[in-house]
Amino acid sequence: MKKILKKIGLGLFVMVLVLNLSSCEATKNASNTQKGGAIGAAGGAILGAIIGNNVGKKGSGGELGAVIGGVVGGGAGVLIGKKMDKQAQKIEEEIPGAVVERVDDGIVVTFDENSGVYFDTNKYNINSASEVLLNKLSGILLEFPDTNVVVVGHTDSTGADEYNMTLSKNRAFSVTNYFTVTKGLAATRFTTNWFGEEQPIANNSTAEGRSKNRRVNIAIVPNNKMIDDAKKESGEN
Repeated sequence: MKKILKKIGLGLFVMVLVLNLSSCEATKNASNTQKGGAIGAAGGAILGAIIGNNVGKKGSGGELGAVIGGVVGGGAGVLIGKKMDKQAQKIEEEIPGAVVERVDDGIVVTFDENSGVYFDTNKYNINSASEVLLNKLSGILLEFPDTNVVVVGHTDSTGADEYNMTLSKNRAFSVTNYFTVTKGLAATRFTTNWFGEEQPIANNSTAEGRSKNRRVNIAIVPNNKMIDDAKKESGEN
């Protein structure tokens, strides 16, 4: 009987967790692989979402995995999930052009030529159209201060490798600097990385694929304060 009750209790907990993860459209759009990211290396699912299907290859970003951290389990994880769901839903509502996904404990926002923040050919300055969306996202980041932000830049395969690496670096820092310098967000919240053409998510042999590969990803993850507060609130500390 005790074993049956334990199974029922576990089942109820899983049901609550699934319902919580399904509370906003961003979560509904997340793949089963991303939702199951609690299994595996620290930050694995988020890392895969911002890099593509190339984790483990050159430039896979082991340091990024450490920055993103692992998945918080138990009651603290549920509390964190609710806060991140709320933030993801707000991003979807205020920035309809962005692709928003809830991955593990974090949020991944993808900007490419078809979804908001984009760059002119061979340029890395933030244009006026992109400013509008970054201003909205800045306001949301201010509203939810207990998070850290990872900005990652990518290019397609057109041009020399070294040139593309520099271009992706400049584009990533353009976004980070817009948040920290122009909008005054704390620089300590941000980590910036870039991969040039090394981490495609689509086929570079087609125009559509190249447009998807020219992207900037933003991962929003809970910081230590949010994690510590959640553990205290759940009685796990």
